[in-house]
Amino acid sequence: MTGPAPSPKIEVRDLAVHYGKEPALRDLTLDIHRNEILSIIGPSNSGKTSFLRSLNRLNDLEPRIRVTGSIRLDGKDIRRDLAVEDLRKRVGMIFALPMPLPMSIYENIVYGPRMAGVRDKKLLDRLVEESLRSAYLWDEVKDRLRNSAFKLSGGQQQRLCIARTLALRPEVILYDEPCSGLDPISTAKVEESMAELRRDYTIVLVTNNTKQAARVGTRTAFFLMGEMIEIGPTDKIFTSPEDKRTEDYIVGRFG
Repeated sequence: MTGPAPSPKIEVRDLAVHYGKEPALRDLTLDIHRNEILSIIGPSNSGKTSFLRSLNRLNDLEPRIRVTGSIRLDGKDIRRDLAVEDLRKRVGMIFALPMPLPMSIYENIVYGPRMAGVRDKKLLDRLVEESLRSAYLWDEVKDRLRNSAFKLSGGQQQRLCIARTLALRPEVILYDEPCSGLDPISTAKVEESMAELRRDYTIVLVTNNTKQAARVGTRTAFFLMGEMIEIGPTDKIFTSPEDKRTEDYIVGRFG
């Protein structure tokens, strides 16, 4: 006899995002499971990034954007029940271009924890090592933590940004095209870290690289022109999708 299914980490209901009068996303309803990697694929202007930015309220920073519907994190409405600062500590985001702070590798990692009130040197040192190890970067930088983050390669900078996010101990990590500017070796390391992080975090990955979605996603959703066309286990989406538009996109007939 099996017990009840675990509640979703994030519940999205009737979500719509408008840029002025133009809809970027319409009537989106889905659940994001705990400890999954949800890959979101689709052509440009399909609503992928608009959805991702809604999950930690980054769309709030754009006055012309209007968001309706609801998003719940562990059952709490992220707009009504959570302060935006608390939400963004729990839901971290990695952007397409790495954006290290103009300081040392070490200071990049401890910046967030210090802002959150952590002062203990031993705790900060431990956070630095744990975060860099989780981002698959520790062995490459452990002997130069006081060097400028700008001396790292692009791939290393991206993994540093992942480590900086992990140092705040979030529950959900959002990736917006994190490998779009990286070489294959750096991409492989970022994907390795995602697979490892899934044990402790819930991950949402927006990618234009369908092969990447197939490699790392436990489930995949296909977006097109502001709508979610279908969602399901990644192997099913890539081998026997229910909607012909999904198949056409995956095999490269458009997009």
